[in-house]
Amino acid sequence: MKRLCFLMVLSLILCCLSSQCVGWRNATAEKSVPPQQKLEYPAFADDEDIICHIGYTTSYNHTTLVPNWVAYELTDAEAAGELPRNDAFAQDEMCKGRQAELADYRGSGWDRGHMAPAADMKWSEQAMLESFLLTNMCPQNHDCNAGCWERTEKMGRRIAKQYGKVYIVCGPIFTTHQYGTIGANQVAVPDAFFKAFLIESDGNYAAIGFVMKNSSEKQELKASSMSVDDLEVKIGRDLFPNLPDDIEDDIESKVVKKYWGI
Repeated sequence: MKRLCFLMVLSLILCCLSSQCVGWRNATAEKSVPPQQKLEYPAFADDEDIICHIGYTTSYNHTTLVPNWVAYELTDAEAAGELPRNDAFAQDEMCKGRQAELADYRGSGWDRGHMAPAADMKWSEQAMLESFLLTNMCPQNHDCNAGCWERTEKMGRRIAKQYGKVYIVCGPIFTTHQYGTIGANQVAVPDAFFKAFLIESDGNYAAIGFVMKNSSEKQELKASSMSVDDLEVKIGRDLFPNLPDDIEDDIESKVVKKYWGI
């Protein structure tokens, strides 16, 4: 186990020292936290393709052709960004293996659903451009994308402004693969999506998780929320492992409603 953890950390360090991590933010000392210690990162396997952009990090899956997860820190200043939306969807030149193509989504009936939303990237032209890369996209039901999923995005910006920053990790969930694939490259359509928020307030941490079905079904934030422990069971992945163990165990076991406004 210790050897595996060491290899995981070493893999990410090497990734972020390589050309894949030219987008690693260095604007402030706070943004210069060593990548392997970033609180938004979930646990990951040493063979995951970790691509670091200026505004987010994605673990891209070359089989499903969607991210395993996308993680980023959003500050209050970033959440207040005012740059216009770009809409320049494109393939990711940093991706070294198979990836989805624009043609896979064309005429499919599914949105190119952002994991890290463009509205969170209005603080930088580069961040905005990179938010439209296909390594940040999943096939998403339009009503989900423009409804419940967008509400989680707005919540992220609200709590970033309220607490100064928020750590966010999100991605697709595959269970029954009921929606199959789209396009010539067979991009897998997720059954659902997850998102987790981590905040710090007056020296206390708090976390919350959400699961949204990839459907037109009406889904409210409160009904879709859960503890991070419960979310981890659903996705089979450890979230926020870079917290001290005692803090992680405490905050992931419960949802403290006063922090979230839902």
